[in-house]
Amino acid sequence: MSDAPRFVKWLNNPEVHKFLQTRRHLTLPFERKYLRDSIKSKSCVILAIETKDRRHIGSVGLENINTDHNRATFGIFIGDKNYWNHGLGSEAARLIIDYGFKKLKLHRIELGVLEYNPRAMKVYKRLGFKREGIKKEHILFRGKYYDDYHMALLDCEWKKRI
Repeated sequence: MSDAPRFVKWLNNPEVHKFLQTRRHLTLPFERKYLRDSIKSKSCVILAIETKDRRHIGSVGLENINTDHNRATFGIFIGDKNYWNHGLGSEAARLIIDYGFKKLKLHRIELGVLEYNPRAMKVYKRLGFKREGIKKEHILFRGKYYDDYHMALLDCEWKKRI
C-alpha cells in the first residue's frame, strides 16, 4: 500500500501512461482498492520492480490467470523514467515469464502492445513473443486512433529459448 501514491503519480504521467492500455487519470483511493483487490486475487501476480538498492521503479505481473486453460496476460511498466532503457524491464519480464511457465505451469502468456511502442515490441520479440493479431484503431490517444497488437508466447517456445 505504501507504493500506491507512487503508482498514481506514474500512471497519471502522460509520458508513462501513453504506453498503457488502461488505468489513466487515477485517484489514490482507486489505486489502493486496485492493490487490495490484486493482493487478495488468485487470478493475478503483481510485483514491484526494484533496483539493486531497493528503489521501486515500476511493476510487472501476470493477470487474468486462468487455471482451466493455463494462460495469463502479461503486463509491465517502468514508471520512473530515469530507469528507462537500462534493461531492467527486460530482466523483470524474463523473471515473471519464467515464473509463470515454471511455477504456475502456464501454457500460454499473452499481451497487448500499442503500435506506437516499438521499443516494447522489440523486447517482446526478443523474449519470444509472436504477433497473433491486430485490433485495428482500438485505442484513442491524443485525438488519433491506434492499433493494438496482440502477442503470445507458449511454454514450449520459452523452453527452447532457455
